[in-house]
Amino acid sequence: MATDIKGVTHAVEAAAVMDLLQNRPRLLALGEPTHGEDALLDVRNALFRQLVEQEGYRTITIESDCIRGLLVDAYVTTGAGTLDEVMERGFSHGWGASAANRELVRWMRAFNDGRPAADRVRFAGFDGPLEITGAESPREALTALHGYLSSRVDGDLLDATCAMETLDRLLGPDDRWTNPAAMRDPSRSVGQSADATELRLLADDLVALLDAQGPPLIATSSRDDWDRARLYGRTATGLLRYHYWMADASPNRMTRLVSLRDRMMAANLLAVAGVADAAAGAVGPTAPVDRAPVLVHAHNGHLQRSRSTMRMGGLQVEWWSAGAIVSAQLGSEYAFLATALGTIRHQGVDEPPRDTVEGLLYAGPEECSVVDARGLAAGLGDSMPARRVSPWFGYAPLDPAHLADIEGVVFVKDV
Repeated sequence: MATDIKGVTHAVEAAAVMDLLQNRPRLLALGEPTHGEDALLDVRNALFRQLVEQEGYRTITIESDCIRGLLVDAYVTTGAGTLDEVMERGFSHGWGASAANRELVRWMRAFNDGRPAADRVRFAGFDGPLEITGAESPREALTALHGYLSSRVDGDLLDATCAMETLDRLLGPDDRWTNPAAMRDPSRSVGQSADATELRLLADDLVALLDAQGPPLIATSSRDDWDRARLYGRTATGLLRYHYWMADASPNRMTRLVSLRDRMMAANLLAVAGVADAAAGAVGPTAPVDRAPVLVHAHNGHLQRSRSTMRMGGLQVEWWSAGAIVSAQLGSEYAFLATALGTIRHQGVDEPPRDTVEGLLYAGPEECSVVDARGLAAGLGDSMPARRVSPWFGYAPLDPAHLADIEGVVFVKDV
């Protein structure tokens, strides 16, 4: 496959990335094809620093628990807590153990030190409180939403909607929500019990009350307090919906669960981007709030515009990712850079075949580069490369059919 890539390959720098984009996006998404490799996070960190310093970016959001992420944001903006505490409690999926994530948080705190609030960089998680093996109890989100309302709206109005004692009774012990057996056995899930069904209705009513009281609440709350209340509302309703479908025994159960997870991600991304009504959990056309652009980081499969697929329990699961949902809403205000790799030798992923996209890029001299994906696709013409097959399940190679839907490919030669 003889294709000249010199004209479409550039250093991974903010200016080169901006040159690939039609316009300045609200959300610039950087994907990764595998998790747990700090070398990829180092590339992300360096790009984010340049975007902050040269392009006015002020937020990074990653594939981590949206509620835990509030602890990280408080630390980087105000210094609340300690770096050790934040790394231990502010991340999900084990991301807090990453040296690169620690360096990101340390740099953000140092950047913000002495800066006015309007010019500080912010951190957000955009995943739900979910792990691959299950989901958290809705207690934290529900009680936080109730607490926000109880201090700001008429007590009789709130009690008529839902008293705190009622929430406590219906929630019960948290371990019945987090039972790991429920992921494989729907009958072990509490999600379709009478208590959970009543909680779904009450959570919906609390979010409706939040919306109905919006004018005075917005007038008397800080923007951060209002945004957090909306976050708690969409997380509570999203978790209860997720638990409901964990209890479902139909053949489409896993498809429904992965779809719901990415729907929660999409609502969080739209909210971070300043799309106001997204915080209610409804992803539809809305009026945007003027905010600085955001760098998004997650797995390629959560950020791509094309339909996502994976095998789970021997079944092929397909769904629309958060990136696909957000891109449909924002159009050119959403941009996606997919990361592709040459080798991950410690995982048995050796040099890519020459007839793949990764093989073509691996033959170049650059250790790390950003490639004009659409320019590369045009140069390839009808010579569609083969799709690389990984010997390790934890690495998802780039699908060459996606090149035309990607603004750029960040290629890392050797991890």
